[in-house]
Amino acid sequence: MADRSLTINGVAVPRFLYGTAWKEDETERLTSLALRAGFRGIDTANQRKHYHEAAVGKAIAALIHDGAIAREELFLQTKFTFQRGQDHRLPYDPRATVANQVAQSFASSLEHLGTGLIDSYVLHGPSQAEGLGAADREAWRAMETLHDAGKVRMLGVSNVTAGQLRLICATARVRPSFVQNRCYAVHGWDREVRAVCAENGATYQGFSLLTANRQVLGHPELRRIAERHGRDTAQVVFRFALEVGMIPLTGTTDPQHMRADLGVFDFDIGPDEIRRIETLATP
Repeated sequence: MADRSLTINGVAVPRFLYGTAWKEDETERLTSLALRAGFRGIDTANQRKHYHEAAVGKAIAALIHDGAIAREELFLQTKFTFQRGQDHRLPYDPRATVANQVAQSFASSLEHLGTGLIDSYVLHGPSQAEGLGAADREAWRAMETLHDAGKVRMLGVSNVTAGQLRLICATARVRPSFVQNRCYAVHGWDREVRAVCAENGATYQGFSLLTANRQVLGHPELRRIAERHGRDTAQVVFRFALEVGMIPLTGTTDPQHMRADLGVFDFDIGPDEIRRIETLATP
């Protein structure tokens, strides 16, 4: 069986994360199901518009109380989200400086998750579509302060372009350990951003690997590869992600799919198959 974790900066990081976005009132139940199924990496955000971070914390607290898991087994990743990505349920004072907003959001996340330490703290997308602004630099410096204080083990950024990532890596005192993007097959599975990650020692996390690539899931070549291994196409996509160095995220709400997703550690695909999947949707 393949190793289910990798070591980054001395920290054991699960190679497959469970994403908790868009689950609303089902968040606590589904987080609990995912942890009981075997997931040990949880991705959330202090962004009530799309996440219910406090419900994630309730699920974790209940399982720890029952002795089903220990905090030390878990990899917890959450995010700071600028106001433009929030609704009216802000986790900070909108009149505060960006640095104070980061501090307030982080303190709220610790309370929600019932922990004193976040394994990965992620900037939930730059404040602008191109380049970096003063707010981005201020937010990153505030995140570096949390890292310096030992409250965060690693930093990351999501929803970022290759150009923005290069700027962050060139100017950051604490470089991102993780980059989390929606991963489109038509863009070579975010090939350009993955290349910048490789140049700068960051690990790529891919989300929406299935929902952003529905046409690819029906591709005859992918089906042939799946049949060859006795798997379904979703499992092959996740296995491909692992093979090219990604940490995939799944947000499935089906307990059977949770178990099937973790089953990707039980088989391998070959170099030729990896090359074919890389270019399935590209010219």
